[in-house]
Amino acid sequence: MRRVLLAAFVTAVWASPLLAQQRGGAVELGELIAGLGVTGRVLMIGAHPDDEDTRMIAYLARGRHVETAYLSLTRGDGGQNLLGNELGEALGVIRTEELLAARRIDGAHQYFTRAYDFGFSKNADEAFRHWPRDSLLGDVVTVVRAFKPHVILSVFSGTPSDGHGQHQVAGILAREVYDAAADSVRFPAAKFGAPWVVSKFYRSSWFARAQATLCFNVGEYSALYGESYAEMAAQSRSQHKSQAMGQIARKGAQDDCVRREATRVAAAEDPKQEKSIFDGIDTTWGRLHDAYADSVAQAIAAAQRAYDAMRPEKIEPMLSGAESILAAILANPRQSPPTSGDARRTVHVARQRIDRVRAIALGLALDATADRDLVASGDSIAGTVTLYNRGRSIVELGGRPPIASDSSSVERLRLSAGRPYTQPWWLATPRVGDLFGVPIDTVAEDQRPTAFSKSATVVASRTAITLSSPVMHRYADPVKGEINHPLAVAPAVSVTFDQQAQYAPANAAIDRELRVQLRSAATSPRTVKVSLQLPKGLTTDSASRTVTLPAYGDVRSVEFRIAGRLPLGAHKIAAVAESNGERFAVGYVPIEYDHIRPQRIYRDATVTVQAVDVKLPPNLTVAYIPGVGDNIAPTLQQLGLNVTVVDPAKLATADLSRYSTVVLGTRAYEASAELVANNSRLLEYVKKGGTMVVQYGQFEMQQPGLMPYPITLSRPADRVTDEESPVGILKPNSPLLSSPNKIAPKDFEGWIQDRTLYMPRTWAPEYQTLLSTHDPNEAPNESAILVAPYGRGAYVYTTLAFFRQLPAGVPGAARLFVNLLGAKGTGQTAVVP
Repeated sequence: MRRVLLAAFVTAVWASPLLAQQRGGAVELGELIAGLGVTGRVLMIGAHPDDEDTRMIAYLARGRHVETAYLSLTRGDGGQNLLGNELGEALGVIRTEELLAARRIDGAHQYFTRAYDFGFSKNADEAFRHWPRDSLLGDVVTVVRAFKPHVILSVFSGTPSDGHGQHQVAGILAREVYDAAADSVRFPAAKFGAPWVVSKFYRSSWFARAQATLCFNVGEYSALYGESYAEMAAQSRSQHKSQAMGQIARKGAQDDCVRREATRVAAAEDPKQEKSIFDGIDTTWGRLHDAYADSVAQAIAAAQRAYDAMRPEKIEPMLSGAESILAAILANPRQSPPTSGDARRTVHVARQRIDRVRAIALGLALDATADRDLVASGDSIAGTVTLYNRGRSIVELGGRPPIASDSSSVERLRLSAGRPYTQPWWLATPRVGDLFGVPIDTVAEDQRPTAFSKSATVVASRTAITLSSPVMHRYADPVKGEINHPLAVAPAVSVTFDQQAQYAPANAAIDRELRVQLRSAATSPRTVKVSLQLPKGLTTDSASRTVTLPAYGDVRSVEFRIAGRLPLGAHKIAAVAESNGERFAVGYVPIEYDHIRPQRIYRDATVTVQAVDVKLPPNLTVAYIPGVGDNIAPTLQQLGLNVTVVDPAKLATADLSRYSTVVLGTRAYEASAELVANNSRLLEYVKKGGTMVVQYGQFEMQQPGLMPYPITLSRPADRVTDEESPVGILKPNSPLLSSPNKIAPKDFEGWIQDRTLYMPRTWAPEYQTLLSTHDPNEAPNESAILVAPYGRGAYVYTTLAFFRQLPAGVPGAARLFVNLLGAKGTGQTAVVP
């Protein structure tokens, strides 16, 4: 084994992989070689992760070798999470990574705008109140000018038929950018990039087949992959696990359809006569330069003929010929101003493909590894860079002795880490309203650099080949096998609270434990002193606590006992850690799931305690069965309630008679088959005198026998998305609205994102209603809370968005939810209204 001096590690180097997924071997090589002559580009535009048509993407990117990208306006921050309890920005991180996991399968690139997903909206006007229209269109223009698509394909129609207002906005902006991308007056090149003329515009006709002008078989079988493009798409779609989008990979013919809406090229006058979305577009090299068109086409054809999967290195001489012609095109492009940059983009992609072909054909690989996956800011870490020559050719590196076949070159280095900490780049600065505060990025998300990357240039057959690799920590899990985590920068001591918001009864005695978590990224143990900064009215059992924090990878908790009383309102508690003369007041929360890359969300080490004027029903004992993205149980405990979290898998044998109230979290039936199987036990519990509070579900709630009396939902479901919408109190004297807390309109102030979700359209007469609410210009809906006696007990069904309000510390939501827990049936002292 030879040791050679490789170039030093660099921070924030664009590794620039050609395709999001690099499979290696004959499969990837065959795909790349087949795509060398393809110069077309297609951009698909939607609103969210999971909006994209993965079948179309896989067909174009894998099947036709078209450079394909998906632009999602948002990162899906406003949705729900079927995997864990992350919501908001943390959920956006998960869904971003799920999109990247999908692109690694279907072969496309991934882009985003700065739009934050603020939640469901009913129309485009509502969505544009959150997203300044010109700002968002400017983002889409910037992406289009960077990617330079010949065809834009909109997922949505831009009309009310799209349902979700954010879907409508995506459809509207997709059509607007078709014209705006070429408008250098409205969108100057200095800010938005050089103007670009999009040749054609299509809309998906997946839900409107009668309007389709072109259909094609996305279920076409690929002998190269041993599966169809629709099967690949199902695997891609199944990466959206936080949204329960798992699919069966079905074999056989499957149509996908589009509708041509605009064209600037001489395509068929009747769009139904088209054979391809590229009809009328010159996708040959002649588009870039007539003089070189035949030469580059012949060089590529020669390379394709020379390809031998068992002896791929034989293709090398033909690739050299093709690359020299590409250089000539780049030096002398035939360009008109509206298509400026077409040659650069097209040649850049071709060169990336050729570089990757060479690396695979010659058996070259570059690995950059580190001893661990975190390095403390200001610290250093050992790294190893290895260049493997696994092929039959001899290669050179930096003028040093040749690297023979079946040998490798290794260099061990130390890497110094600076700031900033490694985190999702779009969260580096605070949001401005519902737009992220960072500038729009023209680099596709799948091509963005990792925190640390290594590049090396080798020479084979007198041709330079650039290899790149992110720096990874690699280890073996006994069950999962090889695990790879990218190297990241973190504070030497990370400081976080378990929660960012807590409740406390106002002006009542507080005596609770507050836990501070410490995580180490340092290379040696540290003595850490932790202290709290408390608001007036609270004291702690210790001014500070000192703990020995072991070296990298370990976590320690420090507990403080706080006591006192807080007046009505919000009060902030902060934690500060001191070690080795440094102060630490921020920390990260890890986000780790098997199907995505690990990420870290940073936040200040603070917790806001919301002191609420709340009274508790007497003698409540609550069994809480969690639902989807559910953080409610801890908030109830903070209010002083006796709450036990019950695993639905244990319902078959659980003694429910111990509890006065059983609560089901949001979409709990959808999340747990065990809960559905044991639902009869819950209804029997109510019959015998228990109280059951069920938070909203989706269409599964219409299943006979799930609820004691039937309900129906409409499609699309009724919901109130304006968190400031008026709420009418229909029965102010109802025990659920008057005891122990008198509910008034002010209790519905300060709510976030939603009022209600999936409200029943009809309900059985046994249910009584308590509230009325509606969005502007809509009829009132009274199904936010449905209450019914059942046997000797009480059954409460609520579609109010408590799962968002309680973890956020909304005072009125806590007062109302506590009242619901105290509902009583006919077998007890009070009667439901």
